[in-house]
Amino acid sequence: MKIRRWTTVALSGAVLAATAACAPGTASKKNSADEQTGTVKVWLYDEANRAPKEKVVADVIAEFKAAHPKVDVQVSYIPTDAGPRAEKMKGAFNDPNSAPDVVEFGNTDLFGYAAAGGLADITADLASWTEGADLPQDLKDTTVVNGAQFGVPWWIGLRSLYYRTDVFTELGIKAPTSYAELVEAAKKVRAAKPDMLGIAVGGKYTYGGLPFVWAAGGDLAAQNNGAYKAAIDSPQSQAGVKAYTDLFAKDICPPEQCADLTGGKTVEAFAAGKAGMAILPNSSRSAVEAGAAKGKYAVVPLPGQTPGSIAPAFAGGNDLGVMKSSQHRTLAVDFLKVLAGKKYQLAMFDAMGNLPTLASARADVVAKDPFLKPFMDTLNAGTKFVPKDAAWAKIDAQAVVPTLFQKVVTGKADVSGASKEAADAMNAAFGGK
Repeated sequence: MKIRRWTTVALSGAVLAATAACAPGTASKKNSADEQTGTVKVWLYDEANRAPKEKVVADVIAEFKAAHPKVDVQVSYIPTDAGPRAEKMKGAFNDPNSAPDVVEFGNTDLFGYAAAGGLADITADLASWTEGADLPQDLKDTTVVNGAQFGVPWWIGLRSLYYRTDVFTELGIKAPTSYAELVEAAKKVRAAKPDMLGIAVGGKYTYGGLPFVWAAGGDLAAQNNGAYKAAIDSPQSQAGVKAYTDLFAKDICPPEQCADLTGGKTVEAFAAGKAGMAILPNSSRSAVEAGAAKGKYAVVPLPGQTPGSIAPAFAGGNDLGVMKSSQHRTLAVDFLKVLAGKKYQLAMFDAMGNLPTLASARADVVAKDPFLKPFMDTLNAGTKFVPKDAAWAKIDAQAVVPTLFQKVVTGKADVSGASKEAADAMNAAFGGK
């Protein structure tokens, strides 16, 4: 099977949110305009290998300019590293003259940007966009705050269960279809291969642990009358936390080896041949192919509690939005529609491996590359998201969820006590404390 190059920033909405999602101050009150000539300024994320992305964007610009011959497009590539990117956005919010018209951002950044008044409400602008109807509601909802849409999901990243086919075949293990089967398989691998982790899980791996919480019917927080309150200490959430932290056992993934593992470290462990299973994003494919596990793995959806069920995954990824200060609002929206349309979502997949958000485009990429089917099955089963509140940036930056996992894994607190502490920290953040 031909292996496409997969970008390593493919979950920036998930992995870069900790500091980048912090609201960059309050946007200037400069009134926006709707000029029909001039230059549309676009900010997109930089990449380790930008050339394929630039080529697709150049084609988008050519198509856009054919429809708007009196308009120029100026594209700038901004840092993906959290700190520099946050400073860049802060400057744009505080000085509209330096701001772009169209901007790419991590999907968990949206709430802080919207709360700061920096993004335009484009609900009405997208009402007549026919391709918008091809966007699944759960993904569209990640861009909606208080009934207003502030962006368009451009690409997504999902996690599924990678497993070693050679080891499973040798030991007569089938790919797990339930949590119980996952535990059983992990124990068999660890018992037969003491030098391997049954499954690589991490105490610092927020988005590896949350699917277990969601599969148990729990959640991070619940919204009531427009305000969020922590739900991580609910009985359902505690059951999910226990399901995840129970995997940190000597006969699966010993705490002394796994308590400090991050998502990136679990990728490294599996790629190096040191784990029988791991919960990894689609973007980890290139890393796995470059390691000892090359040609010896397959992927299935992460199973839920009951046989045949799929644990909900975090819908990471990036959005496109229009700045509220834009002086070219209609042109900005028009450019966004072209860039976010099916034609160029497919082109970005071919160039960068970015998974499309439009349903018909997803079907097309699975037909091209069957490797992606488990991720699409996971997506189609329904995804989950973080609280749509600017406070999530603070919660994430404070490592509230990883701290919860680590306290349980290391025996510093039981599930009840650790989840209560996490809930208190979340509620303080939601309350602006």
